[in-house]
Amino acid sequence: MRFQRKSVEKSSRRLKGELRLILSIILMVVSMPSFSDRDTSRDQYRNPTQTLAFFGLRPEMDVVEISPGGGWYTEVLADFIEGDLMAAHYDPNSERAYYRRSFKRFEKKMSSNSRLYSNVKTYIFDAGENLLTVPDSSADALVTFRNVHNWLRSNTEGSSFDLFFKALKPGGILGVVEHRAPPETDRDTMLASGYMPQDYVIQLALDAGFTFEASSEINANKKDTANHPKGVWTLPPSLSLGEKDREKYLAIGESDRMTLRFRKPVN
Repeated sequence: MRFQRKSVEKSSRRLKGELRLILSIILMVVSMPSFSDRDTSRDQYRNPTQTLAFFGLRPEMDVVEISPGGGWYTEVLADFIEGDLMAAHYDPNSERAYYRRSFKRFEKKMSSNSRLYSNVKTYIFDAGENLLTVPDSSADALVTFRNVHNWLRSNTEGSSFDLFFKALKPGGILGVVEHRAPPETDRDTMLASGYMPQDYVIQLALDAGFTFEASSEINANKKDTANHPKGVWTLPPSLSLGEKDREKYLAIGESDRMTLRFRKPVN
């Protein structure tokens, strides 16, 4: 009887959690008046509404987006967040031309719609320089999408999570989406493929002081083997093989991804 009671209680907690997630998704959709105006063609792989709901983001939060790139997720976040949206991008004065060009493209997008992006403030994140200019303990949540593998190249994946920890308020949320590799994948394969084991990413956050709260299969893709000639870039949207086997990789879709939620302890 005791076992049955515990089982029922566990099922009840799980059901309540699922209902809370569904309610969060409904509320999020209702609160996005311009959601239908943007390009939603990648939503089938990136599931932005469900992902932000899983992270527990709320409109009133101040949120950091790490390495926003071209601003695909910035557009989603700006439409939802009413607090400050802190876009931690490349240094516009970097010696690397790619960083300067990427930042300029992002700034151009931000200036293209002053109403939508009115709450976006740009900061600098440079993993190689161990630099994040967002003030310490200033953010309610920090999110990053498909970026952790990039920091491997400079051996800064661990120090990057340390910077995220500093930027968050006590009790703040860290949300991570990353390309997922099989559990025993070695570092060289990670570097070459762009895929990372889920346990490896979780450990990075734990080492920085975060507590691990939950993982989700929202962005999973069972068609993806994580084993392609040019790594994750073989798949869309990069399609790095060009026309070779294009239909095959389009049929697979974007990568299989882990979706993880962590929290900075209050004490």
